[in-house]
Amino acid sequence: MKRLLPSIPLSVAVLVLWLLLVADFSPGQIAIGAILGLLLPWLAGMLEPERANFGRTIAILQLTRRVLWDMLLSNIEVARRILGPERALTPGFVWVPLELTNIHGITALASIITLTPGTVSAELAGDRRHLLVHCFNLKDPGAQVAEIKARYETLLKEIFP
Repeated sequence: MKRLLPSIPLSVAVLVLWLLLVADFSPGQIAIGAILGLLLPWLAGMLEPERANFGRTIAILQLTRRVLWDMLLSNIEVARRILGPERALTPGFVWVPLELTNIHGITALASIITLTPGTVSAELAGDRRHLLVHCFNLKDPGAQVAEIKARYETLLKEIFP
């Protein structure tokens, strides 16, 4: 069974992320998400021998709640900025130093950043110690880095020890 379904939490995460990305909860999309949830962890297991080990499971719920709330607020902020004067926008890139060492945690962080409107993960350094993030409105790079680390990386370190 472990060979067929290497990681149930990862399969569930793929299904949920698929449904969030397509924003359609029809039976067809649920079926596609379920198929992806079965296939992607299995294929990833063949490519990357490092397995996802989960730490505090309550942190998963805390992180999920935090990300959903941040997505809502970011959507409002991005809409407000787009409708405002263009000169008020200050896009830019910032390197986020990572304390996360687990590739699954780093991948989750990059995905969360990309799912949150106004930010996009652009590049992971070859040594996996820095993540390049593009911000739609970057006023204070230090504050942006501190916010990413405090809001997401701390919980991800608990989830992926």
